[in-house]
Amino acid sequence: NQGIVLDPKAQKFVCYVDADFSGNWDKRYAMDDSSTAKSRSGYVIMFAGCPLVWSSKLQTEVALSTTEAEYIALSQSLREVIPLMQIVTDLKEQKVAVKDLKPIIRCKLFEDNAGALELAKAPKMRPRTRHINTKYHHFRSWVESGSILLEAITTAKQVADIFTKPLSSPLFQRHRASILGW
Repeated sequence: NQGIVLDPKAQKFVCYVDADFSGNWDKRYAMDDSSTAKSRSGYVIMFAGCPLVWSSKLQTEVALSTTEAEYIALSQSLREVIPLMQIVTDLKEQKVAVKDLKPIIRCKLFEDNAGALELAKAPKMRPRTRHINTKYHHFRSWVESGSILLEAITTAKQVADIFTKPLSSPLFQRHRASILGW
């Protein structure tokens, strides 16, 4: 009954990103339905504590690892964040009074996901991730310039879990409250 609560003091972009690696896989249907092997991406982009954009959908191709699924989700969310950043830049160039709004991108950190964060931060190529290069590295220059900050987050605080997998009722309610600012 509270709706979405806006916090005008926190005028920044924050994005929570998660992926559920091959979460729909079921051997009973795998032979007939290839989408069971696809991972689900979920993210929420917030401004001033208020959700602006959120998404929960199957990835378009099959990820070969948890790291790849998480990196694909990270890339998908940044395709939404970067244009928002550019709008703010355009407004500043037109002398519209806006604060400096550097988004903070939070990506859930599992042991595999350390690889996704490493891929996003380090410009070197690895044999196992070479195929990711052209499609998903589009945001690296934003990370290198410091315009986008990547931070690890614990599973317990990863509100994007609400978009990728079934949750216990208490965890669902906690994440919902975080997203809505309650």
